[in-house]
Amino acid sequence: MKKHKINKEIKGSEIEQLIINTFNENPNKTFNYKQIAAAIGAKHESQKRLVSEMLNSLKNNDIVVENDYGKYRLNTQGGDVTGTIDRQGVKTFVIPDGGGETIFIPERKTNHAMLGDKVRVFLYARRKGLMPEGEVVEITERARNTFVGIVQVSHEYAFVISDNKNLTNDIFIPKNNIKGAKNGQKVVVRLLDWEANLKNPVGEIIDILGNKGDNNAEMHAILAEYGLPYKYPAEVEAAAEKIDAGITADEISRRIDLRNVTTFTIDPRDAKDFDDALSLRRLPDGLWEVGVHIADVTHYVTPNSIIEKEASRRATSVYLVDRTIPMLPEHLSNGICSLRPNEEKLTFSVIFKMNDNAEVIDYQIAKTVICSNRRFTYEEAQMVLESEEGDYNTELLTLNRLAKILRQRRFDNGAIAFDRVEVRFEINEQGTPVSVFFKEAKDANKLIEEFMLLANQTTAHHIGKPGRGLKAKTFVYRVHDVPNQDKLQNFSEFIRRFGYKLKTSGKKEAVSKSINSLLDDVHGKREQNLIETLAVRSMAKAVYSTENLGHYGLAFDFYTHFTSPIRRYPDMLVHRLLEKYLAGGKSVSPDEYEQLCLHSSNMEQLAANAERASIKYKQVEFMSKSIGQVFDGVISGVTEWGIYVEITENKCEGMIPIRNLKDDYYTFDEKNYCLIGVRHKHRYQLGDAVKIRVTRANLEKKQLDFELA
Repeated sequence: MKKHKINKEIKGSEIEQLIINTFNENPNKTFNYKQIAAAIGAKHESQKRLVSEMLNSLKNNDIVVENDYGKYRLNTQGGDVTGTIDRQGVKTFVIPDGGGETIFIPERKTNHAMLGDKVRVFLYARRKGLMPEGEVVEITERARNTFVGIVQVSHEYAFVISDNKNLTNDIFIPKNNIKGAKNGQKVVVRLLDWEANLKNPVGEIIDILGNKGDNNAEMHAILAEYGLPYKYPAEVEAAAEKIDAGITADEISRRIDLRNVTTFTIDPRDAKDFDDALSLRRLPDGLWEVGVHIADVTHYVTPNSIIEKEASRRATSVYLVDRTIPMLPEHLSNGICSLRPNEEKLTFSVIFKMNDNAEVIDYQIAKTVICSNRRFTYEEAQMVLESEEGDYNTELLTLNRLAKILRQRRFDNGAIAFDRVEVRFEINEQGTPVSVFFKEAKDANKLIEEFMLLANQTTAHHIGKPGRGLKAKTFVYRVHDVPNQDKLQNFSEFIRRFGYKLKTSGKKEAVSKSINSLLDDVHGKREQNLIETLAVRSMAKAVYSTENLGHYGLAFDFYTHFTSPIRRYPDMLVHRLLEKYLAGGKSVSPDEYEQLCLHSSNMEQLAANAERASIKYKQVEFMSKSIGQVFDGVISGVTEWGIYVEITENKCEGMIPIRNLKDDYYTFDEKNYCLIGVRHKHRYQLGDAVKIRVTRANLEKKQLDFELA
């Protein structure tokens, strides 16, 4: 037991804290007042009397209990709490299940629990004025038990050095668990055991990804690190291969036959999974019939099938910088379901009757069969729109005119125009980035976007607002909540330094228009990317939910995802529910579907994180041949450990460590996003233009290091 030594002048409150600490450190032991006095070093009679009095007071306050006369132990009744591990910097906390105060866990009492782990915590006696404190006594569920790292093989054992910053201890691999991995290779390792008294966890290698630096190995490592699949189970592929693409006359008879209506797809040039097609024809009454046709994936993927279960688990296709990891096997995603030209395809459609002002006079949601006349890339469609010549120019120009009216109406209603420039790489056959280009949405992109939004909005409204006297049935919505007021206010204060103003209160349409005005004002300025990034961060995240909250960013009261079932599982759920409800089926259980929504939202976030990591890896790889070169940049982030700079010409981001700013001692001003020199008062502020020199490109950490030039 830990012994303390106290002096004669120590305060009563400090003695009380020492008593509480002694019980906290020995939660299962019983003490009398003499043992406690000895443990805390209270030798004088006056101090011993004070210990006795305080034990009585602690008993009255239910901090300790008196088992037998004069024998006390910590009151542990209700002292166990379950929750999830959270980390803030180097400190560990537990967020209790079902709410309640966050619990602080001292580093030596974490029992090797890591971020996201489900744990059981023993609560210590509460210290006055401080947050609850405790220790992890059991890890009930690991957030993850597989990690990616580089293996170092010795004669009788190996260690894996994890890429994951949450696991700073190397993983010990016994000889029989090395599974043929060679020194320096990238591997996936599963944790088997981590005893509380051991520094290193014990694991086994479950997959060898390849040599460090190999493009395939590194891309698969990124996927594995985020817990995303990087290969398809053979049995799922085999099940997909057995699915027959044949469309029978009987099936066509149950659908609206649109095979003779002019129809085409518009997709990225490297796309193979064509989810959606558009059709257009003039009706005898002078109205336009616009068809939004979506691959009928759920016709082929049946509930509880092995393909369905795999799609549900993945929840989304993942788009890395150089590849797509599809949600569905390629036989389905790029073959049977893909709306390829000159092939009959089964579709689920929203067919609109519109006038020349793009007003929807009527619509129909129905199963259809189509035959696409042409596959356009965005670039090809854009050339037709700009030249007004080429294949199906009349249809494309008409759809573009209608889309522009729909878009303007959306903005008039308060939609926000987040048309951000995306960084893309030209990559050679070896997977090496050879150049950077910026992907910007033009009219062809916006045309497709507008009709997909209309179809999504219409299907959500159809189920969510069924009419007077009818109750809305359980549905899967895509929701986007209103911005957090504090975040919006902080953002407003920050942009004031650049001379911009933002309305943060009042009607949401007025706030949205103010945000749009800001985004217009910053277009083409050096601070554009910075302010757009911070504007996005001030917004809530869009998620899936059975509870309809509307979509703030799009200014829609009802919105869902119906248009991409090849690559998004929620769209498959929406198709199934639509088919069920259109046939008069009863409402499904909201609890079951809310869990599916939560899982899909989480997987979407993981996929986005993996995509960003792959872009970051290629940025570092691309800049590795520019060591020593000088570039213009903009400060894109400021922290206590340094400043981040984004290079203007290619948007690659790196860091200048604060230790390299040797002209002064700098302090971090968090509120004003800047570092300030103590002696010379020089500031490095978010948005400042700087010249940098590339000093280091660390591919393992996906990190670029700069210095001021």
